[in-house]
Amino acid sequence: MRFSPTTLPDVVLIEPEPHYDVRGSFARTFCTREFAAQGLETSFVQHSVSHSRLCGTVRGMHFQRAPHAEVKIVRCIRGAIRDVLVDLRPDSPTFGRWEGFDLTADNGRSLYVPKGVAHGFQTLEAETVVAYLISEFYVPEASYGVRHDDPAFGIEWPLPPSAISEKDRDWPAFAR
Repeated sequence: MRFSPTTLPDVVLIEPEPHYDVRGSFARTFCTREFAAQGLETSFVQHSVSHSRLCGTVRGMHFQRAPHAEVKIVRCIRGAIRDVLVDLRPDSPTFGRWEGFDLTADNGRSLYVPKGVAHGFQTLEAETVVAYLISEFYVPEASYGVRHDDPAFGIEWPLPPSAISEKDRDWPAFAR
């Protein structure tokens, strides 16, 4: 695996290094030793999958508040997404900034999302499936989010939203 830093501190783009033969390919998407060598979280208590039927679906921007803050590793296993992260860590030099990444089943990339960073995505194809490794158990009262269209961030989505949950649409405006 190749680990590449991004413009947001502690956010890492992970690219597989497939091995090919007559059968096709094989690649690791997670290895405790390699993640530990990069100083990344290696303990994940949940693995979740989302399926979005429509192209243009927006999910997010989600995170869990302390003391239940979580690290996520996100990977698109069918279809394609524009994955977006917003840095909500008050002490971060990139507080309030966002960055987007294209994750597809074809490119096999994963995204390491540290604690304190909101995560969301928009599907770029119908019938898209996204897999998540999550370091903390889901705690409903710690679950929170920011709006995908909050002017405080100015996120540029590639498509008009075709579907979004009421909960995600109704997050309050972000207050700095």
